[in-house]
Amino acid sequence: MSKFSENLKKLYFQKEYSKIISLINNELNDEDKNSGILNLLATCIHCQDDKINNKLDAINIFEASFLKEKNTKNAIEALSNFINLSIKLFNQSKTQDVDSIAKKNFLRAISYYDNLEETIKINENLLISIVEIYKKLADVDKTIHFLNKLLDHEFNDPMTIQSLIYQNNFRYNWLSKDYLKKGKFLQNNLERFDKDKLVPLKSEKNQKLKIGFFSADIFSNHSVSYFLKSILSNYDKDKFEIYLYLNQNNNKKDQTTEEFIKMVDRYIDISSLNDLDALNQIRSHNLNYAIDLMGVTSTNRINLFNNRICNKQILWCGYCNTTGLDNMDYIFADKHLIKDEEKTFYSEKIVNLPQIWNCHSGYEAERNFNEMPYLKNKYITFGSFNNYLKISDEVISTWSTILKRISNSRLILKPSSKREHSLLSSKFEKNGVLKSVIFHERKQVFQEHLNLYKNIDLSLDTFPYPGVTTSFESIWMGVPVITLMGFNFNSRCGVSINKNLGLDNLIATNIEDYINICSDLALNPDKLNQIRNNIFNNALRSPLFDQTQFREDFFKTLEFIDN
Repeated sequence: MSKFSENLKKLYFQKEYSKIISLINNELNDEDKNSGILNLLATCIHCQDDKINNKLDAINIFEASFLKEKNTKNAIEALSNFINLSIKLFNQSKTQDVDSIAKKNFLRAISYYDNLEETIKINENLLISIVEIYKKLADVDKTIHFLNKLLDHEFNDPMTIQSLIYQNNFRYNWLSKDYLKKGKFLQNNLERFDKDKLVPLKSEKNQKLKIGFFSADIFSNHSVSYFLKSILSNYDKDKFEIYLYLNQNNNKKDQTTEEFIKMVDRYIDISSLNDLDALNQIRSHNLNYAIDLMGVTSTNRINLFNNRICNKQILWCGYCNTTGLDNMDYIFADKHLIKDEEKTFYSEKIVNLPQIWNCHSGYEAERNFNEMPYLKNKYITFGSFNNYLKISDEVISTWSTILKRISNSRLILKPSSKREHSLLSSKFEKNGVLKSVIFHERKQVFQEHLNLYKNIDLSLDTFPYPGVTTSFESIWMGVPVITLMGFNFNSRCGVSINKNLGLDNLIATNIEDYINICSDLALNPDKLNQIRNNIFNNALRSPLFDQTQFREDFFKTLEFIDN
């Protein structure tokens, strides 16, 4: 290594990014800046300042670094950096111009990858970056393809396995047995600690039942926070002692996080702890129950449950399918979600809550009845604010049929997280209905998101992965949701929601039935308006929003499995 390179390396570890940038730009000619040097330069520009312009400059240099050598190790690292920073740019962008740059980068990166030598394509970091592009493009098939490619080459990182399991929730071609099988594969690739390294589990009883909730998602407007709040907002502190374990970065902590910390008896941040240290600290708390709110989603710590936190471990709320883990003892559901003959496909013991598996805490804004937009527009407006990944080919075909059948109808779409909609647009265009589809960007202000429901006459659920939070939102705003009967816990969430609302007539048994229900309501606006009135008047008294009853049911169920 040259003296110049040694000096750059030393400065980098000292985080002297400005000095590195100055040295490279002043001491080297363009022809002397190889892929490795350009990669370092771009990294320092990005690390020096997180502003948009710095990101744009760094992205351009990462791209130049790749193009300089293409099939070398340094070039592949630069391509991964080019992709990852473009995704970060897209996530943080608030302007269409910057969005457009990021989207073009995605397409260029895919083209670059496609033209690489075959042996170079099998690079773990690069494949992971390609996966992230296809997630942003809402291309489930390509996402799953490249996740399988990683596993085919034995890149069996637990996060890759979990991502594959989660992505298959969006498709029909995985059965319950596949989730269980892949969950066992995940379990086999998680780290197991020797017993002599672990704080022993205690058997003595506590004066109060100690309950630990585990999440990385307790911040403003995250779905989990609305459901967990229904339990924590007013629990009996004489009987229960609640611990909140958070695995989220400081930049995700906000006023909502602080609100939850004040609700519980004890808050523990485990984000900076490795699994062994976290496990031993938590075991020392002698919990009666550990409740996982993430499963294979989010920034989870599923390996803590794999190594056993306490004697009773429960999956609830954040992920509605089996984990496949032997040590996940229970999964909370309800009678509408898992059939008796399907229980064998869950590693967890099924525990049904009396009415509904989840209860929403509602919103602080005043709730007012919203007239049907049809009355003003004289045409029916459908809507779905679900994650674009949930809009499967079957969904697009079904919705397109409805739009064609209902003259002059509209469909409003808005993602729950930032996604690019060009792929969806092309599919709707192939079905001949793109002119009837209105795409909205994700709203930065939550009240603007809720207000958008005022423009919808009837919400259309996605399948096989239905909405949960979006369905609760729609119903809160007085807009009914048409849902389709599913084949496992996850795909039946919409069924449970409508059954607990007393709206069995809005549950379709198959796609043809789904189309017919939507068409019937669209062609009979008086009938639809009556349903909307009933929802507005009755929703808050239903199990969907009755926090007092749900909280009582939840804690009684915990006490029941304790005996």
